[in-house]
Amino acid sequence: MSEHKYEKFVQKDNVVVDGVDLSGEWNKMYEPREILTYDIDGLEKLRELPGAKSINACYQCAQCIGVCPVDNVGSYGPRKIFRKLQTGMDFFDHDDLWLCTTCSNCLRVCPKEVDMIQIIPAAREQAVLNGNVPGEIQDMLQNVAEYGNPMGESARKRVGWLRKFEEPVRDLSKETDPEPVDVLWYVSDYFSYHNRGNDAAKATVRVFNRLGIDFGILGKEEKCDGDSQRLVGESGLFEELAEHNGIQFDKYEHNKLVVSDPHAYNAFKNFYPAVTGKEYNLQHYTQLLEERVDDLAKLMKRPFPKKVTFHDPCYLGRHNGEYNAPRTLLNAVPEIEYMEMYRNKEQAYCCGGGGGGMWLDGLMADNSAERLSENRVKEAVEVGAEILAVCCPYEVSRFEDAVKSTNNDGKLLVMDIIEILDYCMSEGEDTA
Repeated sequence: MSEHKYEKFVQKDNVVVDGVDLSGEWNKMYEPREILTYDIDGLEKLRELPGAKSINACYQCAQCIGVCPVDNVGSYGPRKIFRKLQTGMDFFDHDDLWLCTTCSNCLRVCPKEVDMIQIIPAAREQAVLNGNVPGEIQDMLQNVAEYGNPMGESARKRVGWLRKFEEPVRDLSKETDPEPVDVLWYVSDYFSYHNRGNDAAKATVRVFNRLGIDFGILGKEEKCDGDSQRLVGESGLFEELAEHNGIQFDKYEHNKLVVSDPHAYNAFKNFYPAVTGKEYNLQHYTQLLEERVDDLAKLMKRPFPKKVTFHDPCYLGRHNGEYNAPRTLLNAVPEIEYMEMYRNKEQAYCCGGGGGGMWLDGLMADNSAERLSENRVKEAVEVGAEILAVCCPYEVSRFEDAVKSTNNDGKLLVMDIIEILDYCMSEGEDTA
């Protein structure tokens, strides 16, 4: 093959070819984009990690880029990461390592099954070992290690939301010889410590009590589920949390383990068994209530004549295949006008909180045009919704902040599904 030389691009201010004006930007002639020299040391280091080998299968089709939520607000995606790795990027010391929200949308469309859900945690674990961790993540990990929750709050304050709350709740950690419960409810960090999470926790108690569900909580013995900590590369901390919580689950006799948080659902279902050696009879609260939807419908006397849309949590939907339970509950609400956003179910957008994103707003702001939650709020407003319904503890606070930052305060209200059910069952009584 004869050798040839590519020139740098040339741009003329005024040029007409065959009567067509190609002035300015339109007449650029570029060098080709193929890479003639490679530095793939970073790529080789990555694919040698346990779980990261599939990065080698990328053949640059770019299917992932169109569905990557981070690329939607910036420039990202597995194909772009692979390309940078081909040209010498040190992934273990680069912002790109921390931008992935592990939403799993890329894996859904990848014809070669490049699995970022394994690649990203593997690479982050190496970064953690190297000491290359963003300050926001380091603070969160320190709080979880010392206090058992990312807020850095005392374990005693985990049940602070029960003060001045008259509804009966069995805190099993306070009972000397606790009787068995049908449902052991894992409340989660944000329901326990965050003000808006407290609202949803109280709503859950009222709904459970009205349905006659026999349930108890772990109280101060509950700790963070560890799923986000595993995803940011702290596998050792995850194992400690799994061992601790697993002991608590064994301590109190129960039939079902019910969670409010899809991230806890993912951890308990898919990753705890490898640590604790036990499978769990597990449900997200929407699944538990879906089984009782007929009883719910009879108890919901108060209408909710609002235009409502629903945001699918990545870790309940794409990761674990549950799309129907939340919609069944919403469609049972009296006088509701339910509508879907353009991106829904398996194609749903991401709130930005997964994969450690809950604690990386600063880094994300430096690498994107807007927060993922802001992008999603704009979509909810565009379809005409008055209420954005969610069923993940991360999402109420994220979306409420996004409503304000996008100047949609007063146009859109964010509510957990359990809050809507509680409202409709309250018959006008104060549910504060």
